[in-house]
Amino acid sequence: MGIKAVILCGGQGTRIREASDAMPKPMLPIGGKPIVWHIMKMYAAHGITEFVLCLGYKSWVIKEFFLNYRAMTNDIGVTLGKQHAVEIIGGAVEEDWKITLAETGEETMTGGRVAAIRKYVENDELFCLTYGDGVSDVDITKLLAFHRAHGKTASVTAVRPPGRFGEMQLHGDSVSEFNEKPQTTEGFINGGFFVCDSKRIWDYLPNDKKLTLEQEPMRRLSEKKELLAFRHTGFWQPMDTLREFTLLNDLWAKGKAPWKTWKDGP
Repeated sequence: MGIKAVILCGGQGTRIREASDAMPKPMLPIGGKPIVWHIMKMYAAHGITEFVLCLGYKSWVIKEFFLNYRAMTNDIGVTLGKQHAVEIIGGAVEEDWKITLAETGEETMTGGRVAAIRKYVENDELFCLTYGDGVSDVDITKLLAFHRAHGKTASVTAVRPPGRFGEMQLHGDSVSEFNEKPQTTEGFINGGFFVCDSKRIWDYLPNDKKLTLEQEPMRRLSEKKELLAFRHTGFWQPMDTLREFTLLNDLWAKGKAPWKTWKDGP
């Protein structure tokens, strides 16, 4: 079985309400394509082309995009009248992706969403996991090699951005303490882009809709020395505010998007 990338796509994006009222946060566009598409292109550049999207808030918007992917990403010619016809115009590269669009509940927390898709990944060796609202130039291939080399239950990508996120204390590569969104932050924070052992991670992820991934599961993994950090000092940027939405779109428009590591098309 191939490696799958699980992407958390169920949040409401309350901190970017100006842009996300009409659509789920992962569908907010960068250069005309949803941010979740950019994340999937990042994984595909490293050979990961199977995805499980954990849906919640306005899930039908995400389903509609992928169900009508060719129409959404190409020009369309429509002939009206008796000879009614629809023609896809243009030769945009068709993505060779397999996507599972999984309903995980509108009110479910992050840990509960991952637990809900267990059946799609538990027969694999491992799976990747990340949030549907952040892009990075993290080297997924090196991240996977790091995870396989240490043999623990999970890996998390550690980054150093603004001080409003959660802090992790590192001893070597071992995560000794995990605090989500403290008042003051110094050091590394949770940048997403996890790798999880497909057999052992469920010991920390019971099927509970109220379970928050970043709280009890990560703390227990840290305490048991089963969570190691992959340090990433390159580009990492979430889309949490309108300012960040504008920043990411400006980078893309200028052709200076560090996360665009793929070669084909815009």
